[in-house]
Amino acid sequence: MRKILLKNAQNGMRLAKSIYTEDGFILLAAGVELKQTYINRLEACNILEIYVEDEFSKDIVIEDVINDETRRQAKILIKNIMEQCKKTSQFDYGQVNSMVNQIIDDLLENKDILVNLSDIRTVDNYTFAHSVNVCVLSLITGMKLGLNQLKLRDLGIGVLLHDIGKILIPEEILKKPSQLTDDEFEEIKKHTILGYEMLKNTPNISASSAYIALGHHERYDGTGYPLQKKGENIHLFARIVAIADVYDALTSDRVYRKKLKIHEVIEYIVTLGRQQFDTTVMQCFIKNIAIYPVGTGVVLSTGEKGIIVDVNRDLPTRPVVRIIYNDDGTKNNIFKEIDLTKKLNIMIVDTIEI
Repeated sequence: MRKILLKNAQNGMRLAKSIYTEDGFILLAAGVELKQTYINRLEACNILEIYVEDEFSKDIVIEDVINDETRRQAKILIKNIMEQCKKTSQFDYGQVNSMVNQIIDDLLENKDILVNLSDIRTVDNYTFAHSVNVCVLSLITGMKLGLNQLKLRDLGIGVLLHDIGKILIPEEILKKPSQLTDDEFEEIKKHTILGYEMLKNTPNISASSAYIALGHHERYDGTGYPLQKKGENIHLFARIVAIADVYDALTSDRVYRKKLKIHEVIEYIVTLGRQQFDTTVMQCFIKNIAIYPVGTGVVLSTGEKGIIVDVNRDLPTRPVVRIIYNDDGTKNNIFKEIDLTKKLNIMIVDTIEI
């Protein structure tokens, strides 16, 4: 299995993961053979990437840290909550609590898997998928920091709802395909306060959960918003979510820009880390990210090109690579695999689509 850009999909390729609508219904089921009509339909739905099974990716298994059904249900829940809150400013706390408990259970079952956020999402349903991904990333970081079960639950609930205030921001600003004006950016900033006000008045939501909506754009050096808090004055939950929020935003396609490569985002976060993020939290976060996820195409310093088939948790920049193309561009008849922990003179120089 490997992920490819939809624009590179070809007739006859076999879909490896089911694709769902934002309402949770199957748009195209895993196992189907792609036809041009299917590809056109996916394109019309603003789906940019798909997973396929082919000769290059035979026997490659891409594991997510939560199961597909949990992720699907969580996105549906966020969508329903946001739609309900637009009408009544209220939602069912019990459903959120149950969903967070399910996500935590999934993470505990897969605690040794490096994070490879493998969901297929559209540009249009960004907010729902983003809320789930940031929740997953934050909970993993919280677990590694040693938070107990009750704190993890409060963290998860707050993160799942951290962007709830965006329902009160005009759609034309949220989905503007060009740079925001100063006034528009000031309007966007209001989602933190609006979300906090909504959550703090919701029965059973803890103060620390509600604060995440308010504080997830604060920065360690005081350059964030809305209160310009600094350092330890920012609640630990918000310090965790700040990093997860930036990571998922930069590794996602948006209406106004294309996503960045994972290794580029990690480098960006590390560069900012000394100023904008809690370095202890940042280091813990990075240790759990698959910098070169399974199924990713890479270029080696030898000029060879291949696909990641396995990752090494202790040395994430030294995965196992299946060589597809030789340094002269010719395709191998029999694919060999190289463990980069045993070939220290070979490095990954870039990621590509094979």
